[in-house]
Amino acid sequence: MALIVAKFGGTSVASPERIKNVAKRLVKMRQRGDRVVAVVSAMGKTTDELVGLAAAINDNPPLRELDRLLSTGEQVSMALLAMAIEALGYKAMSFTGRQAGIETNGTHNKAKIVKVHNERIMEALACGYLPVVAGFQGIDENGDITTLGRGGSDTTAVAVAWGIGADVCEIYSDVDGIYSADPRVAPRARKLAQVSYDDMLELSSSGAGVLQSRAVEFARKWKVVIHSRSAFTEAEGTYIKEDSQMEEAVITGIAHDTSEVKVTIRGVPDSTGVAAKVFSGLAANAVSVDMIIQNISEDGFTDISFTCPEGDLSKAVDTLERVLPEIKAREFVVDKDIAKVSLVGTGMKSSPGVAARAFSTLGEHQINILAISTSPIRLSIVVDSAQATQAVQVLHTAFGLDSDSVFEETQLSAEEIAAKMAKGR
Repeated sequence: MALIVAKFGGTSVASPERIKNVAKRLVKMRQRGDRVVAVVSAMGKTTDELVGLAAAINDNPPLRELDRLLSTGEQVSMALLAMAIEALGYKAMSFTGRQAGIETNGTHNKAKIVKVHNERIMEALACGYLPVVAGFQGIDENGDITTLGRGGSDTTAVAVAWGIGADVCEIYSDVDGIYSADPRVAPRARKLAQVSYDDMLELSSSGAGVLQSRAVEFARKWKVVIHSRSAFTEAEGTYIKEDSQMEEAVITGIAHDTSEVKVTIRGVPDSTGVAAKVFSGLAANAVSVDMIIQNISEDGFTDISFTCPEGDLSKAVDTLERVLPEIKAREFVVDKDIAKVSLVGTGMKSSPGVAARAFSTLGEHQINILAISTSPIRLSIVVDSAQATQAVQVLHTAFGLDSDSVFEETQLSAEEIAAKMAKGR
């Protein structure tokens, strides 16, 4: 008998039929003797629709009120799933973030979990209920509802798993695990049976969208085992846990991210404190800077480039328009047509030549490198967005990651999903 937290994403609960299928899956887990706690996201695109609804009322809605609005999406899912479980003859009880004991700090829209009070969930389990928890939300010390940011239901699931001492946190989505690259971009990408916390954290932070990086970070800190798997089949997925392999592969996977922009400040005086003024201003305006590149000084002037999420661009522009006159820089330019391609692998630490092979591979295919950033287990390269797909594919092949089979993406109807689950596949 295992204690399992099972989290289902928005596509898994996007319709009444899919919610019923999730209920059947949870009941099946109960029938084999496991104790289960479910965590759910909002149905389909509900969160986007709520954001749009708020924008139609107020161009700049108060974050406190926006959190109260957005939290309703998961509350709809949790109640419907509890009803579906009850319809199958099993007791279920739904919990909001507050009722589940998810305590956060007071940062609206991007709150962080500070404590998990597990009493009500454990009591419900002891009484034979199947608890269903609303993901993405919690409560701060003032009693206000907070949300955890995009993908926050993953973090809720991992936090609940830690709080109740679960054996595993199963995160169900429309993909069947972690691949060596996005299989829609690199069709010969292979599914990985296991990924270390460190590698998964780098992959998530570099653009792999299967798991939220904060959830992986939480799991690494508290040693929560994550099982990333499909909501539509019974196949084993990928386990994220402490790496027990004696020798790791040099490269675990390749992630790419097309959501960043590159900003270049030209004609920057090469003097002490200039860079500090620029990046202090960006930090004060909550701009998340990723890669930083400074050219060699010539005639007392240099260029400084950095990348940041496109969503932070307006704040970056506001900051630079204010700071540039102070530092007496000539101008700044924005390049939106970039992509970041990252090679990730714990084995890189003890394997020289990774950068050389990557650069020569890209050079052979006339793919120009715009910027480079490294860590002990990651090599990130910025290229033109039009060459991102080719860059992922040729690097995937060069580092021996290709599988023998070609990935085929399929879109299943609700009836096909139900049939697959009924057959236990």
